[in-house]
This record gives sequence, C-alpha cells and structure tokens, in this order.
Amino acid sequence: MYDYLLGGKDNLEIDRDMGDRMLSRAPEIKTLAWFTRSFMLKAVEMAAEAGIRQFLDLGSGIPNSPNVHEVAREIEPSARVVYVDYDPVVRAHCDALLAKPRGVTALLGDVRRPLDILDQLKSQRLMDFGEPVAVTLVSVLHYVMDDEHPAEIIAAFRDQLAPGSYLAITHGSSDSAPEILQVLAGTHDTSAQVSFRSAAQTEAFFAGFELLEPGVVPVQQWLRPGLPETRMVMLGGIGRKP
Repeated sequence: MYDYLLGGKDNLEIDRDMGDRMLSRAPEIKTLAWFTRSFMLKAVEMAAEAGIRQFLDLGSGIPNSPNVHEVAREIEPSARVVYVDYDPVVRAHCDALLAKPRGVTALLGDVRRPLDILDQLKSQRLMDFGEPVAVTLVSVLHYVMDDEHPAEIIAAFRDQLAPGSYLAITHGSSDSAPEILQVLAGTHDTSAQVSFRSAAQTEAFFAGFELLEPGVVPVQQWLRPGLPETRMVMLGGIGRKP
C-alpha cells in the first residue's frame, strides 16, 4: 500500500483496493506518505553528513527511488547499505530493482527476530559494528504489537551499535483523529493490523540515544515550516548513540 500511495508501480490489486478505501475516508494519507518518505531521506542525509558510512533499513518495503543508498551515495559514494524485509516478494523486488550495486544488499529477515538479522549481518560481513551505523525503522514499529516487545527489538540493535550511530523512527500516533483510528481498526486481525502509540511511548524507543531536535514530533515538522497538519499523525524522531 505504501508503494501505491507513493505513486509506485510495484503493488497488487488488493493493495490498491485497501489504499483507495483509506483514501476515500482520509485523502491526506497520500500527502502523509510523502512527508514520511521525505523524513526518511532527510534522516539518511543527516547521518551521511555526520560521517556515517553504513546504513541499515529495517522493514524496507519495495524500493522507491530515491532510496537510502541513492541519497547516502550522493554524499559518500562508498556508503554500504543493507535493506531488510520479511516478505520474500519484497526481497525479490529488491534484488531486481536494485540490480545489486556493490555494497548494497537485500536480506530476508523479520524485525521481530533481531538476533537473526544481526547474525546474518555479522556472518556475511555486511556491517562493521565497530563503526557507526544509521538504522531506519520507517512506519514499521506500529505493526509490531506490544506482546512482540518492540522496545526489546530496538535494544537488541542499540546494544550492537558503536557510539555515533543514528536511529530514525517513524510511528503512527494515537493522537490521530478518531475517524482515522476507526478506519485503521479495519485492519485488526490481518497482517496489516497496527498499534498506534503516543509520543511518549514512541520517545521511549529512543532509550540509550540522545534525541536530536526537534525531538519526537509529526514528521512534517522535520521538513520545513508551513507544511499542513494531517488528521493521521505520523511521528518522527532521530537519535544519536552517545
């Protein structure tokens, strides 16, 4: 659905149907998808400008240009990027669309099993955890239910990261308008069910990181002044490991 909302071509009829149903109730979701994407690219740019040369995109989804490696390599051509998703279809798209440029890898992995992902990264020597890494979790954690321990997932990655590493998260806010939350309730008991959380709950995921300004706020506040508010609120935050 995210690919569809961004105007991509790599989506299925069921994705388009669900996307259209959501857009009929909340047309600004399409705008919010672009705000969220722009936040991710800004986070990658900030990390690259800070000297980070390794990027780990967890729950990457189907590639949509510009992507992490394209933005990072505008600043540092040697940047190493690993995309991780649990969907084999996404993995196949990544392999085809990325054409495997050197230093860019797609892994099959479920963020709810962080140790498995870390084992792959280490055994295949895809990341040097002695050096800083920028980790992005864009619109991923609200698909992780409380009983799947999202804070422990973050901690597993955090504990492996060198000082100076970055963590960028976007997360659906429980402060979204009630009519939006009602629309999302239609995903209950499906693979797309969500658990939107408060700003305080989202900020707690940054334990062990120093939050960069402006903190955990609606993603458009990270981009530029004057962007419109949306009834669905997508929070964004970037932290740096001291």
